Amino acid sequence: MIDTAGTQRSRVRSTILFAFAIALALYLAWLLRHVLLLLYVSALFAVVLKPLVCYISDLRVGRWKPFRNVAIFVLLLIVFGALAAFIFLAVPPVMDDLRDFAREMPTRLPQILDKLKRLPFAGHIDVQDLTDRIEGAATGSATSVLHSLKDWASGLFTVAMGFILTVYFSLEGDVAYRWALSFFPITHRTRLDGALRRAEVRMEKWLIGQGSLMLILGLASTVTYSLLHIRYAYALGFLTGLLNIVPVIGAAVCVGLALLVAAIDSWGRVLGVIIFYVIYINVENSFLTPRIMKSSVDLPGLSILVGLVVGSELAGVVGALVSVPTAVLVSVLLDEYLVVKEDEESAPLAVSKILPS
Repeated sequence: MIDTAGTQRSRVRSTILFAFAIALALYLAWLLRHVLLLLYVSALFAVVLKPLVCYISDLRVGRWKPFRNVAIFVLLLIVFGALAAFIFLAVPPVMDDLRDFAREMPTRLPQILDKLKRLPFAGHIDVQDLTDRIEGAATGSATSVLHSLKDWASGLFTVAMGFILTVYFSLEGDVAYRWALSFFPITHRTRLDGALRRAEVRMEKWLIGQGSLMLILGLASTVTYSLLHIRYAYALGFLTGLLNIVPVIGAAVCVGLALLVAAIDSWGRVLGVIIFYVIYINVENSFLTPRIMKSSVDLPGLSILVGLVVGSELAGVVGALVSVPTAVLVSVLLDEYLVVKEDEESAPLAVSKILPS
């Protein structure tokens, strides 16, 4: 005779133990959330950068492929070389101007404030009070920089670990991918694999589309800044194109930085920068983005903005940076498992018509 009471007690104990295991796993995930975020971002970058790695590995010199086994290291070398060249060429003139400005600030500040007073609603500025505030802010910022060296070191260590993990995911990503799929039942493995493969293709297309937009904006900004004779035109153009990888936020930072630099010399240059960005934003939103990004990621603008807000809230700049690829991944998984297709809705009706009543 089957002991139904014992079976019921065993099921209750199993349910309780399973609930405790889930709670413990969630607690550990919360404690390791920064590590898990770093792993996710590194894996996502490895997936997104895969087309560039494949392109470098396929470069030929005759029949010889010189970068076949070191493509990821060549890509990282190109990135670090570009950043080093940017720092070497752009930072020294900026630092020289900042030192000169700090020396001349007591004499130049009243002139700047005099220009500000000519603007509407700016006639009640207390020069001495504003000078004291700027000097206090400078002293406080210097002190805060000294106190935050530990945070800087921690941030640099996190960035370095992100690069290392990205390299390892690029080299051994297929092994890790098959290992992760092995946790799912065999009957569901093929479907999940197909969905993730489709997401990978759309992420790769996003990189191509985003790279095109970054290149267009970077070149247009550099030409515009040069024609307006704005300081650091090439450095600002490079940053403008680079920061455009972060939707909305990157463009806002670029506008603020360009306006700040242009305001040092004349308000006419500020007006020129504003006119350029107004024209470019309209061209990008009405012509470039629909033709480049729509065909790449196939996501509505609202979902991209929602992903940006959520990503930036959860992980700051890094979350905003990976918001669009993450939105693509979530969109593909939702479409595969939750969205009811029209053929799936009509299938039960077709079966009911075939079967006898």
